Amino acid sequence: MNNTEIAGVFRDIADLLEKQKENWFKIRAYRKAADSIEAQTVAVEQLIAEGRLREIPGVGEAITKKVAELVTTGSLQYYDKLRAEAGEDTK
Repeated sequence: MNNTEIAGVFRDIADLLEKQKENWFKIRAYRKAADSIEAQTVAVEQLIAEGRLREIPGVGEAITKKVAELVTTGSLQYYDKLRAEAGEDTK
């Protein structure tokens, strides 16, 4: 996955959390991470390989784990769960 695709997943997560009336700070954190990931000139995969993912503004421990799962497996269980709760197709 490229940076834009990863950012898109995190924007979708923020939108799904917003629909669920989740905490605004959590929603904003996902949006900030998405913007920061998309703005990177280096591929996120490279940053993961170099152990530098947390250098991205707005990317903390929880989001680092989610990005790594997304990059290594091509999917994200948390995202699939939110989509299923919203009645969206997860395939």
